[in-house]
Amino acid sequence: MEKKVAVYPGSFDPVTFGHLDIIDRASKIFDHLVVSVFVHSAKKPLFTVPERVIMLKQALKNNKKVSIECFEGLLVDYLKKKKLQVVLRGLRAISDLEYEFQVAAINRTLYSKVETVFFMPSQRYAYLSSSVVRDIAHFGGDVSKLVPPFVAKQIAAVKRSKI
Repeated sequence: MEKKVAVYPGSFDPVTFGHLDIIDRASKIFDHLVVSVFVHSAKKPLFTVPERVIMLKQALKNNKKVSIECFEGLLVDYLKKKKLQVVLRGLRAISDLEYEFQVAAINRTLYSKVETVFFMPSQRYAYLSSSVVRDIAHFGGDVSKLVPPFVAKQIAAVKRSKI
Protein backbone atom coordinates (compact mmCIF):
# COMPACT_ATOMS: atom_id res chain seq x y z
CA MET A 1 0.00 0.00 0.00
CA GLU A 2 1.29 3.44 -0.95
CA LYS A 3 2.11 5.86 1.86
CA LYS A 4 -0.06 8.95 2.16
CA VAL A 5 2.37 11.88 2.07
CA ALA A 6 1.45 15.56 2.10
CA VAL A 7 3.46 18.76 1.79
CA TYR A 8 2.71 21.69 4.09
CA PRO A 9 4.38 24.67 2.40
CA GLY A 10 4.72 28.02 4.09
CA SER A 11 7.06 30.80 5.03
CA PHE A 12 6.84 29.91 8.77
CA ASP A 13 8.34 33.29 9.64
CA PRO A 14 8.12 32.51 12.50
CA VAL A 15 6.50 29.15 13.23
CA THR A 16 3.48 29.65 15.50
CA PHE A 17 1.31 27.46 17.69
CA GLY A 18 -1.25 27.62 14.86
CA HIS A 19 1.21 26.00 12.43
CA LEU A 20 2.13 23.38 15.02
CA ASP A 21 -1.54 22.61 15.67
CA ILE A 22 -2.15 21.92 11.98
CA ILE A 23 1.07 19.87 11.67
CA ASP A 24 0.18 17.77 14.71
CA ARG A 25 -3.35 17.06 13.48
CA ALA A 26 -2.27 16.38 9.88
CA SER A 27 0.43 13.97 11.00
CA LYS A 28 -2.33 11.84 12.52
CA ILE A 29 -3.99 11.53 9.11
CA PHE A 30 -1.01 11.27 6.76
CA ASP A 31 1.74 8.66 6.96
CA HIS A 32 4.30 11.40 6.46
CA LEU A 33 4.18 15.20 6.34
CA VAL A 34 6.85 17.30 4.64
CA VAL A 35 6.90 20.77 6.14
CA SER A 36 8.56 22.86 3.47
CA VAL A 37 9.79 26.39 4.06
CA PHE A 38 9.63 28.43 0.90
CA VAL A 39 11.26 31.67 -0.07
CA HIS A 40 8.52 34.26 -0.56
CA SER A 41 9.92 36.92 -2.86
CA ALA A 42 7.29 39.51 -1.91
CA LYS A 43 7.94 39.37 1.84
CA LYS A 44 10.78 40.80 3.92
CA PRO A 45 11.45 37.96 6.36
CA LEU A 46 12.29 38.30 10.02
CA PHE A 47 14.35 35.09 9.89
CA THR A 48 16.47 33.49 7.18
CA VAL A 49 15.31 30.21 5.65
CA PRO A 50 18.00 28.23 7.55
CA GLU A 51 16.89 29.86 10.83
CA ARG A 52 13.26 28.95 10.13
CA VAL A 53 14.26 25.36 9.31
CA ILE A 54 16.16 25.13 12.61
CA MET A 55 13.17 26.46 14.57
CA LEU A 56 10.82 24.00 12.87
CA LYS A 57 13.18 21.10 13.54
CA GLN A 58 13.33 22.11 17.19
CA ALA A 59 9.54 22.43 17.43
CA LEU A 60 8.92 19.10 15.69
CA LYS A 61 11.83 17.02 16.98
CA ASN A 62 9.49 14.54 18.68
CA ASN A 63 7.24 14.00 15.68
CA LYS A 64 8.83 11.20 13.65
CA LYS A 65 6.20 11.49 10.92
CA VAL A 66 7.39 14.96 9.91
CA SER A 67 10.41 16.09 7.92
CA ILE A 68 11.54 19.65 7.27
CA GLU A 69 12.75 20.89 3.91
CA CYS A 70 12.92 24.14 1.96
CA PHE A 71 12.42 25.21 -1.63
CA GLU A 72 12.40 28.22 -3.90
CA GLY A 73 10.25 28.58 -6.99
CA LEU A 74 6.89 27.15 -7.93
CA LEU A 75 5.26 24.72 -5.54
CA VAL A 76 4.16 22.50 -8.43
CA ASP A 77 7.76 22.13 -9.62
CA TYR A 78 8.76 21.12 -6.10
CA LEU A 79 5.90 18.59 -5.97
CA LYS A 80 6.86 17.08 -9.31
CA LYS A 81 10.52 16.82 -8.30
CA LYS A 82 9.55 15.08 -5.03
CA LYS A 83 6.89 12.95 -6.80
CA LEU A 84 4.21 14.23 -4.41
CA GLN A 85 0.63 15.25 -5.11
CA VAL A 86 -1.02 16.39 -1.86
CA VAL A 87 -0.69 19.92 -0.51
CA LEU A 88 -1.85 20.84 2.97
CA ARG A 89 -3.01 24.40 3.66
CA GLY A 90 -4.52 26.07 6.69
CA LEU A 91 -7.67 28.18 6.58
CA ARG A 92 -8.20 30.60 9.45
CA ALA A 93 -11.05 32.71 8.14
CA ILE A 94 -13.23 33.30 5.10
CA SER A 95 -10.67 35.85 3.92
CA ASP A 96 -8.12 33.02 3.58
CA LEU A 97 -10.51 30.89 1.54
CA GLU A 98 -10.60 33.11 -1.53
CA TYR A 99 -6.81 33.34 -1.78
CA GLU A 100 -6.22 29.64 -1.02
CA PHE A 101 -8.94 28.59 -3.47
CA GLN A 102 -7.25 30.64 -6.20
CA VAL A 103 -3.81 29.15 -5.43
CA ALA A 104 -5.22 25.61 -5.36
CA ALA A 105 -6.92 26.13 -8.72
CA ILE A 106 -3.77 27.54 -10.31
CA ASN A 107 -1.68 24.69 -8.89
CA ARG A 108 -4.10 22.16 -10.38
CA THR A 109 -3.98 23.99 -13.70
CA LEU A 110 -0.18 23.77 -13.69
CA TYR A 111 -0.08 20.18 -12.35
CA SER A 112 -3.28 18.20 -12.84
CA LYS A 113 -2.35 15.54 -10.25
CA VAL A 114 -2.16 17.96 -7.31
CA GLU A 115 -4.83 17.85 -4.62
CA THR A 116 -5.10 20.50 -1.91
CA VAL A 117 -6.39 19.55 1.52
CA PHE A 118 -7.54 22.35 3.79
CA PHE A 119 -7.29 22.24 7.57
CA MET A 120 -8.97 24.64 9.91
CA PRO A 121 -6.86 25.38 12.97
CA SER A 122 -8.19 24.72 16.44
CA GLN A 123 -10.47 27.57 17.44
CA ARG A 124 -7.94 29.08 19.84
CA TYR A 125 -5.53 29.61 16.90
CA ALA A 126 -8.03 30.82 14.32
CA TYR A 127 -6.75 34.41 14.64
CA LEU A 128 -3.05 33.57 14.69
CA SER A 129 -0.60 34.25 11.86
CA SER A 130 3.12 34.85 11.56
CA SER A 131 2.38 38.43 10.45
CA VAL A 132 0.45 39.08 13.66
CA VAL A 133 3.36 37.68 15.70
CA ARG A 134 5.85 39.89 13.83
CA ASP A 135 3.66 42.97 14.34
CA ILE A 136 3.23 42.32 18.06
CA ALA A 137 6.97 41.75 18.46
CA HIS A 138 7.79 44.88 16.47
CA PHE A 139 5.88 46.98 18.98
CA GLY A 140 7.38 45.21 21.99
CA GLY A 141 4.39 43.02 22.79
CA ASP A 142 4.50 39.61 24.46
CA VAL A 143 4.42 36.76 21.93
CA SER A 144 4.98 33.97 24.47
CA LYS A 145 1.41 32.66 24.14
CA LEU A 146 1.66 32.56 20.35
CA VAL A 147 4.96 30.76 19.66
CA PRO A 148 7.12 28.13 21.38
CA PRO A 149 9.51 29.54 24.04
CA PHE A 150 12.66 29.11 21.92
CA VAL A 151 10.98 31.00 19.06
CA ALA A 152 10.04 33.84 21.42
CA LYS A 153 13.72 34.02 22.47
CA GLN A 154 14.83 34.15 18.84
CA ILE A 155 12.35 36.96 18.14
CA ALA A 156 13.63 38.90 21.15
CA ALA A 157 17.23 38.39 20.00
CA VAL A 158 16.46 39.63 16.49
CA LYS A 159 14.59 42.62 17.89
CA ARG A 160 17.54 43.52 20.15
CA SER A 161 20.01 43.20 17.27
CA LYS A 162 18.00 45.69 15.18
CA ILE A 163 17.91 48.37 17.88
